[in-house]
Amino acid sequence: QVQLVESGGGLVQAGGSLRLSCAASDRNFRLNTLEWYRQFPGKERELVAAISSSGDASYTDSVKGRFTISRDNAKKTVDLQMNSLKPEDTAVYYCNGRPRRYSWGQGTQVTVSS
Repeated sequence: QVQLVESGGGLVQAGGSLRLSCAASDRNFRLNTLEWYRQFPGKERELVAAISSSGDASYTDSVKGRFTISRDNAKKTVDLQMNSLKPEDTAVYYCNGRPRRYSWGQGTQVTVSS
């Protein structure tokens, strides 16, 4: 079973930056689209960004121009660089894959203070 380990969260002031990283123990990692989600308290997880196996990236409108997703197939990691953070970005962030879905990891908490 593929394990996901997210890291890099923390507390940051509005306007600051964080870089999240997710490692996946999947030998077919390079074939999978990789995704970052976030979950607000009491809400469903929402898709934030995705990067295809060929490197094409997509973002939800609220993070466009501020977040950048990237992948390293050799290291089997997917990162999310988050700049110009806002208090409304406060959430638990998770990664996953598609079409091969992984078991959800514990996520990493991002807290942005105003």
